[in-house]
Amino acid sequence: MSKEALANVGEALLSGKLEVVDLTGTLGPDTPLLKLPEDFARNTPKIEIHKISEYDEDGPFFAWNWLKLGEHSGTHFDAPHHWITGRDYADGYTDTLDLQRVVAPVNVIDCSAEAAENPDFLLTADRVRAWESEHGEIRKGEWVVLRSDWDKRADDEAAFLNADETGPHSPGPTVDCIEYLLSKGIVGWGNQCIGTDAGQAGGMEPPYPAHNMLHRDNCFGLASLANLDKLPAKGAILIAAPLKIKNGTGSPIRAMALVARD
Repeated sequence: MSKEALANVGEALLSGKLEVVDLTGTLGPDTPLLKLPEDFARNTPKIEIHKISEYDEDGPFFAWNWLKLGEHSGTHFDAPHHWITGRDYADGYTDTLDLQRVVAPVNVIDCSAEAAENPDFLLTADRVRAWESEHGEIRKGEWVVLRSDWDKRADDEAAFLNADETGPHSPGPTVDCIEYLLSKGIVGWGNQCIGTDAGQAGGMEPPYPAHNMLHRDNCFGLASLANLDKLPAKGAILIAAPLKIKNGTGSPIRAMALVARD
């Protein structure tokens, strides 16, 4: 890319012709968090925000807080080391991954109508191929995200988790969907739900295919994304950079997209 082309990007940002779209949910005590089954010993604790000072006797000129939160809280990034299949990658942590990979074109597959009718909607490889025939091929190194508009539930944890006695119910990919996307060489997969997999993905073979297979191939996952309805099917650039946590398995992120506006 030439210096002139990069300067044009800067001009487009300043003029508003290139819009920055926030794809992140608010991170706070009411942010919905994943609930593991009872046979697992521990869950991520609720997010806590504690004031250190705010122009008072503890700090008359400044305001700041300290936080308590898990790596996989809110809108977050799953690094390969998050799953057992990705544990052996030296570059599979948030502090060792190749940062060049996390900024890439994004393919937005709109399944919001299907998800509204069926919270257990599953995106298949055939559905992805049909999407490609309409919008264009998914290319190597690109992001793919499932738009379900599930973020509209984010203010209500019970609705967002959508669980009953049979477990959680939320949209996600099938095994053959993830297999197909990995065959295309994607960098990662994103979902608007609490995790990258469907709510009922524990019953698939292999279980939790997005986690299992993405991280097996040293690819990334994004969860609890927001505002995908503001992106085109193709043409946006997704920026999803995790915090550089030592040996981090994931990180809350401020996900954003660059979108050209006429």
